[in-house]
Amino acid sequence: MSRLAQTHGLTDVQQEIVSTVRDFVDKEIIPVATELEHRDEYPQQIVDGLKELGLFGLMIPEEYGGLGESLLTYALCVEEIARGWMSVSGIINTHFIVAYMLKQHGTQEQRDTFLPRMAAGEVRGAFSMSEPALGSDVSAITSKAVKDGDEYVLNGQKMWLTNGGTSTLVAVLVRSDEGHPEGTAPHRSMTTFLVEKEPGFGEVRPGLTIPGKIDKMGYKGVDTTELIMDGLRVPANRVLGGATGRGFYQMMDGVEVGRVNVAARGCGVAQRAFELGVRYAQQRQTFGKPIAQHQAIQFKLAEMATKVEAAHAMMVNAARKKDSGERNDLEAGMAKYLASEYCKEVVEDAFRIHGGYGFSKEYEIERLYREAPMLLIGEGTAEIQKMIIGRRLLEEYRFQG
Repeated sequence: MSRLAQTHGLTDVQQEIVSTVRDFVDKEIIPVATELEHRDEYPQQIVDGLKELGLFGLMIPEEYGGLGESLLTYALCVEEIARGWMSVSGIINTHFIVAYMLKQHGTQEQRDTFLPRMAAGEVRGAFSMSEPALGSDVSAITSKAVKDGDEYVLNGQKMWLTNGGTSTLVAVLVRSDEGHPEGTAPHRSMTTFLVEKEPGFGEVRPGLTIPGKIDKMGYKGVDTTELIMDGLRVPANRVLGGATGRGFYQMMDGVEVGRVNVAARGCGVAQRAFELGVRYAQQRQTFGKPIAQHQAIQFKLAEMATKVEAAHAMMVNAARKKDSGERNDLEAGMAKYLASEYCKEVVEDAFRIHGGYGFSKEYEIERLYREAPMLLIGEGTAEIQKMIIGRRLLEEYRFQG
């Protein structure tokens, strides 16, 4: 076990879960990740293995068939999975966010219907906020739901849907002006709908189309798609929580824990980059000795290790804050911001240590170099995190003069 990124104060159960996931990553993910990534192939065998481990129900309460574990346990597992292949952690993350939103905000009927099947991995979750003309500006959403008897009719186009093809349950955020008069603040007239669908591409249910996979620079294997609603009919009992106008807050709650997840992914990728860099530095020789013995390389390794340790500590702090029931948007924003930025820097330093070989697809660092940038964007850019952090700091340190 590495000395870096250790987490103190874990229970025996938590240690056993994280150790089991680490062994799975070392044996089942790392040996095949680069080959699958180059083929942009969905890692079905890996996903089946995670299903057998019970990871799809890790945070779902035991009464619904899950393990009932904490956000910290989940984040540490994500860190390990991302260390093997970041795309696999993305498959788990979107599922987890939908399950979390159901647990926190769903009606009893919605929880009873979906959570047991989600815990078993039979129902796979995805969530959708972004649209072609917007990203972080959620208030500008134009997709709309109109009440029609006991149903709502949804129209609009969503973007950047992780697990868009493989999921069978999508939490979709749209505008719903019904019950909200003109002039209502945009975030008060948004609703989250639970949309069931068949896996695959094309028209996956009447009025709902998943056009196909978006070809990406990195983050391959996992399917990232658009979602097009054209007269999609959804029953009223599939409004998350049973009432319209709460969708923005429900989604932001999900994204808040999602930011801890992205921070964990950044920690995992950075750890793997450090492992590759420190190993290669001891194998590669220049001027008659391993490059690890050159001061310039030792300085890089020292900086990389320090960033790995700092990011991990902030991620753990954010997860523990949420688990305690306290507001953690400040800590989650800081952790996501720092971990994603440090991940990019650690990966680039490992890339530099590899020299020309880092540019070769035969070396794992090439894959990590293409994967790290996604973390700078996912769950809110660095600029968005800074806005959240700045506003919260002004609340905490309000000048009373």
